[in-house]
Amino acid sequence: MKNLAGLMKQAQAMQQNMQDMQARLEALEIQGESGAGLVKLTLSGKGVLKSARIDPKLLDPNDAEMLQDLIVAAHHDAKTKLEAITADEMQKATGGLSLPPGLKLPF
Repeated sequence: MKNLAGLMKQAQAMQQNMQDMQARLEALEIQGESGAGLVKLTLSGKGVLKSARIDPKLLDPNDAEMLQDLIVAAHHDAKTKLEAITADEMQKATGGLSLPPGLKLPF
């Protein structure tokens, strides 16, 4: 029974750590960029697009494809950064405990 009480205490601590981590992630804003900073996108910690900044030099109607590619690249950059931060926060919250592959945060 002593081990069970200790295990329950650890589970409660991990649950609190996960809630704290989720709150920290929700407050984050991650910026991705492409084209040497000509396109900048900001994502929330939940991955929601919050803002887009496009240098006016790129607003050429004859070259929309390049702008589209830069937007996609900036989003990918921001999303990659968010995933790295999330993985790091998850590692901290779980005390290094590896979670099964494919297990995602609840958001």
